[in-house]
Amino acid sequence: MIKKGIILAGGIGSRMSPLTKAVNKHLLPIYDKPVFFYPLSVLMLSGIKDILIIVNKNQQNQFKKILPNGKNLGIKIAYAEQKKPRGLPDAFLIAEKFIGKENVALILGDNFFYAQSLTKKLKECVKLSKGATVILHPVGNPSSYGVASINKKNKITKIIEKPKKFFSNLAVTGLYFFDNKAIAFSKKLKPSRRNEIEIVDLLNKYKKNNKLTAQFLGRGGAWLDTGSIKDFYDTSAFVSALENRQGLKIACLEEIALNNKWITRKNVEAAIKFYGKCNYSEYLSTLTKKSSK
Repeated sequence: MIKKGIILAGGIGSRMSPLTKAVNKHLLPIYDKPVFFYPLSVLMLSGIKDILIIVNKNQQNQFKKILPNGKNLGIKIAYAEQKKPRGLPDAFLIAEKFIGKENVALILGDNFFYAQSLTKKLKECVKLSKGATVILHPVGNPSSYGVASINKKNKITKIIEKPKKFFSNLAVTGLYFFDNKAIAFSKKLKPSRRNEIEIVDLLNKYKKNNKLTAQFLGRGGAWLDTGSIKDFYDTSAFVSALENRQGLKIACLEEIALNNKWITRKNVEAAIKFYGKCNYSEYLSTLTKKSSK
């Protein structure tokens, strides 16, 4: 069972420059919430309450202004710094003490997930005891992603970063579930040509041991990488359209915590005061009315 999660929210955000010259991209708004609220909501929907957010050097305080320690959500949040981008598996080296002997989930801070069955899928993934599980999603341009092929048992048979020749349209998303061996495996990885340790190399270590399986968001599910300007605004438009049509919020952290019974109505009322007069607070006020009935 996975009880710990990591959000990798570092990086220089070069694809979104000049916006990211002064502000970490994970603090920019996707509609009415900071980018990092969305991956945090995924971990919370998984039932994970012990979370480490890895940020760039000297940027902890920017995140802590919004979310100091997670007590307001009934969870525990700690922060760690990444001096410079060294590849995704570097998260396990930075978080070695945080992880301890536990299994762990890793989500990229700029990834967005949406699906009707998302919570159910996540609950299945956190049951992992051995090996690793990745979330795959079909894409129209597989040559831009890490791509995997699977067998009938959903075991991954092949995985290649940005393949030149088509062999699958299933992209590896930025959500991973690992057993504790991820730390030891990551320590043995050698830097690639771009001088980073690569997530595909880590996944291939699990594949060689026949311990790498796949999960899927399902038809109608959405996975978006908000790392480029176009994808960033496409995601914001997607969230805006869904929320305004349905009258429900995506990645409302207080709502998830309230539904999980991690907090009470008083915590939501305190959140309304903290956020001030805004649409997000108006939505939270509807939650307090529902919980009082």
